[in-house]
Amino acid sequence: MKKFTLLYILALTAGLQTAFAQSASLAEPDVAVFYPKDFDSIHTLPSLAVLKELPKRDSLPASWTIKPEFTTRDGKTSVHFDLNTDIDLYGTGEVIGDLRRNGSEVTLWNTDNYEYGKFEGKQLYQAHPWVLGVRPDGSSFGILADNSWRQEIRLKNGVDIISEGPSFRVLVIDKETPQEVMVALGELTGTMAMPPIWALGYQQSRYSYFPDTNVQDLADEFRTRKIPADVIWMDIDYMDGFRVFTFDPEGFPDPKGLNAYLHARDFKSVFMIDPGVKQDSLYSVYQEGSAGNHWVLDSLGNEYNGEVWPGQVAFPDYTRPETQKWWASLYKDFMNLGIDGVWNDMNEPAVFDGPGGSMPDNNIHRGGGDLPRDVHLRYHNVYGLLMVRSSREGIMAVNPEKRPFVLSRANYIGGQRYAATWTGDNSATWDNLKMSIPMSINLSLSGQPFNGPDIGGFTKSPSADLFGNWIALGAYYPFSRNHTSNETEDQEPWAFGEEIENVSRTAINRRYRLMPYLYTLFHEAATTGMPIMRPTFFADIQDENLREEQQSFLLGENLLVIPRWAEDLKMPEGDWQDIAFEETDDTYQAIVKLRDGAIVPMGPVIQSTEDYSTKKLTLLINPDKSGNAFGSLYDDAGEGFGYQDGDYAILDFSAFKTAENTLKVSVKQTEGTRKTAREFRIGLVKDNQIIYSDWSSQNELTLTF
Repeated sequence: MKKFTLLYILALTAGLQTAFAQSASLAEPDVAVFYPKDFDSIHTLPSLAVLKELPKRDSLPASWTIKPEFTTRDGKTSVHFDLNTDIDLYGTGEVIGDLRRNGSEVTLWNTDNYEYGKFEGKQLYQAHPWVLGVRPDGSSFGILADNSWRQEIRLKNGVDIISEGPSFRVLVIDKETPQEVMVALGELTGTMAMPPIWALGYQQSRYSYFPDTNVQDLADEFRTRKIPADVIWMDIDYMDGFRVFTFDPEGFPDPKGLNAYLHARDFKSVFMIDPGVKQDSLYSVYQEGSAGNHWVLDSLGNEYNGEVWPGQVAFPDYTRPETQKWWASLYKDFMNLGIDGVWNDMNEPAVFDGPGGSMPDNNIHRGGGDLPRDVHLRYHNVYGLLMVRSSREGIMAVNPEKRPFVLSRANYIGGQRYAATWTGDNSATWDNLKMSIPMSINLSLSGQPFNGPDIGGFTKSPSADLFGNWIALGAYYPFSRNHTSNETEDQEPWAFGEEIENVSRTAINRRYRLMPYLYTLFHEAATTGMPIMRPTFFADIQDENLREEQQSFLLGENLLVIPRWAEDLKMPEGDWQDIAFEETDDTYQAIVKLRDGAIVPMGPVIQSTEDYSTKKLTLLINPDKSGNAFGSLYDDAGEGFGYQDGDYAILDFSAFKTAENTLKVSVKQTEGTRKTAREFRIGLVKDNQIIYSDWSSQNELTLTF
């Protein structure tokens, strides 16, 4: 890399060296890359976050204001950004705390953090060395520290990012809006892949549903009670002694038959796979791993073992290309049993008897290909990312005609390319319910749009009132899964009595009715990097009163979701209208408001996405002051990759008033070759009620009201 002349000033503080000028250039318009003087690419590159090459294209313009100061203190490398105090800061990945991150400190060291009880919840399961800044006028910037070593983000006096590894490069995106920053982040780090549509459905989980007859009864109960659901999850008890890729011979003697049973009832199955492989000389996976020399090594070059659920385990070294291929190959027989999705858990990695609950920092990852040999201190934060990348490749090799679904507890910025996520072992408390909103929003603002918490809480047993409020909100998380521990009371929607069962059914029905809109948002996230769940201030980026609003959130651009328990809410300006769903039970249901000037497509009530169709759509419309409104729909097969070859449709909707009480709507397919005969009706949202037109198979509709 070409070195530029640098100006260095030794600070008076002993052990501190600061560089106030450094190698800097524009890699592309509005994206600057800064290198410290002593940058050595072998210590931090190749980047596992950034996909694009970042050559110097242009010199940094004199007007560029977000510039770093690289420092070294006591052996730690860091970067400082001096910012105006009126800038609001967001992002920093998965942590508890307020939406607005000013004044916070976060440690990026993926940690199994039960109930968020350690480190005040500021060190959790994922690492996102990313900060989003929003100025008073709405113009915005993003800072990405492109290294995976253990590091801290401090947002008390500007932005400080302090790493325990060698000097690292920093990327700065500077745009007119935070939305443009998010799109640019997606271009740099990649966007999530388009998931199978079933992954957007409601999902039921427990640690653990056991034996397989329990799983079958659960599926039947959902269908009998007419509560929509798409997925049932299998936690670790399905395994034989917690050995990954095995099945308990008594509890799960016929996994292929179980999956067939679920498929016949329009359910998908997701099974957990952890990274730890039981140290057992009679266990084929351990035998193969040892024969292939696939394990992470200790500092002396021996196989590292630590305690996890099966006892002492060995850990695959996913930095090795040979190990990645071997791990991927293990999914062949597993997925051929009819399994639909995979849950990679405990992949921080969690080690019960290890230092800090993980591996020693000086463990050895041998690398290969582009990745150099280095210590665990470098590769810890990307261990989960490397695991899910390999898992995803293995699943795709088995079922190349299907879109894979992987959920991961641990990840790193850029890992949205491979897996969805949830926010780990939360608790059934009101605080955890309320903090789930800013947690999921900041994860979304850190490049991971497909996320959500455990509905109802993982630990402790919620009251009926708490669960009712949580399920009513949880229907609108991007990832909507009810999950609880083996130490809690039952947490299925009917476990709390008839009232909460009805609340649950109503909330989940509303999610499925909004599936055409939700699926469209997932397509937007997959193509642009825009979050699905967004902060309310995205509705008006210049309204500083909204910058700290963390009780409500936007679902896409057009819907505002407000929990019933919200108090002293800061609302964006405009004529946001309540969507008056047909169901009348609104004691618990979240309020959903439609933006003025928006059109949102809505479908009928269905029991799973197997019944999903866009053949009959209600167009919810809230005209603006001029009587106009616009919206769109993305539609494809919901599975497979035909959409990449044009088998999809994008419909644009436009509405305008032709008279005081007449609304005309036009439907036009603007992209894709997918043709479907559809019926539409107008649902005019007015005075918090819905006025419907008749159904029509025409692309021009009229409503007189």
